Amino acid sequence: MMKHQTAALFAALLLVPTTLPASPKSDRSAILNVIASMEAAWNRGDFAGYMAGFKKPDVVFVSGGKFQQGWQGTLDHYIRDYGGSAERRGRLHFYNMKVDLLAPDAAMLIGQYRLVRGARVSEGVNTRLFRKFHGRWLITMNHVSAYDLTAPSAAEAR
Repeated sequence: MMKHQTAALFAALLLVPTTLPASPKSDRSAILNVIASMEAAWNRGDFAGYMAGFKKPDVVFVSGGKFQQGWQGTLDHYIRDYGGSAERRGRLHFYNMKVDLLAPDAAMLIGQYRLVRGARVSEGVNTRLFRKFHGRWLITMNHVSAYDLTAPSAAEAR
């Protein structure tokens, strides 16, 4: 009898997945890696690479009290308002990131950013809801609250 129970237990153990769920530390690291990749993509002028951190096509993006039109509308906004040259795009830096794991497949990130575009410097806060899809963390909701530290030039104000 004992031999059959041991064999049955062994067979049952073979059916258990061998991969363990990600640890909170590795999930936090994965989320921060998404943000680091986005920053690097922006700074090299790769807006599509920047947008790879957002869920396509239905990310909710709020900025300036307005909703962007999903993933494509957000990409179009970046290309229209920041594309064309390194000076126009500026240099982006995310910092002071705090990740709160809400569930195995959900997390909230609150962090700050600074965008330097020549003499114009903007800072702000991002609140981002991340969801895990097929093992990959993506931003499903992004809310930006920003302000200029310096006034825009006359050319930028037009």
